Amino acid sequence: MARLNVNPTRMELTNLKRKLVTARRGHKLLKDKRDELMRRFMDIVRENKALRRKVEENLRQAGALFAGAKGVLGSEAVDAALLLPMQKMELDVSEKNVMSVMIPQFSAEFQSPDATDVCPYGFAFTSEALDEALTYLSGVMKDLLRLAEMEKSCQLLADEIEKTRRRVNALEHVMIPQYEETIKYVQMKLEENERGATTRIMKVKDMMVQKQYAQNAANGL
Repeated sequence: MARLNVNPTRMELTNLKRKLVTARRGHKLLKDKRDELMRRFMDIVRENKALRRKVEENLRQAGALFAGAKGVLGSEAVDAALLLPMQKMELDVSEKNVMSVMIPQFSAEFQSPDATDVCPYGFAFTSEALDEALTYLSGVMKDLLRLAEMEKSCQLLADEIEKTRRRVNALEHVMIPQYEETIKYVQMKLEENERGATTRIMKVKDMMVQKQYAQNAANGL
C-alpha cells in the first residue's frame, strides 16, 4: 500500500493519527448507513413485488373486461360512453427523508368523495363488463400511485447504496491503510532519528571524557 508523502515530524504524526481516528469513525458510520439503507431497500422491494403482482392482475382483468365490452358494444360505442369522464383527480407530490435520501410520496385527491364513482354514462345502453372494467381501473389507481412511489424510491435508494458502498470501500481499502502505513513510516523515521541523536550524544560524551582524561594525564593528575 502506497503511503502518503509527508514530512516525518511529530506534528505530522499527530495530524495523521487524528485523521486516522476520523476516517475509522466515518467508516463505521457509513457502514451503519449502508446496512440501514439495505434493510429499508429490501423492505420496499418485497412490498413492491407483492403490489406489482396485484396491480398487474387487476390491469389484466380490466383489459379483458374492456375487450369483452368492445366485443358486445363495439369500439365506437365504448369510446362514446367514456367520452366525458365524471371523476377528476389531483395529484400531490411531496418528499420524505430516508437516511438523507429524499424519496417521493404521492397523494391523490378525487373530485367526488367516492373514488369508484367513475361511470360517465347511463347503464341502460352499456354492458356490465364495461362497468366492471372501470371499477377495476378505479380500484387500482391508488395501488398504481403507490407502486410508482416505491419504484422511484427503490431507484433512489439503490443509487445511494452504491455511493455509500464506494465510500466505505475507499475508506476501508485505500485511505485507512494509507494512514496506517504512513504512521508506521513516520514512527520508524522518528525512532531512527532518536537513535541517531542518542548515538551522537554518546559519541560526543565519549570524546569529552577522552579529552578530559588526556588533559588530566598532561597535567599529571
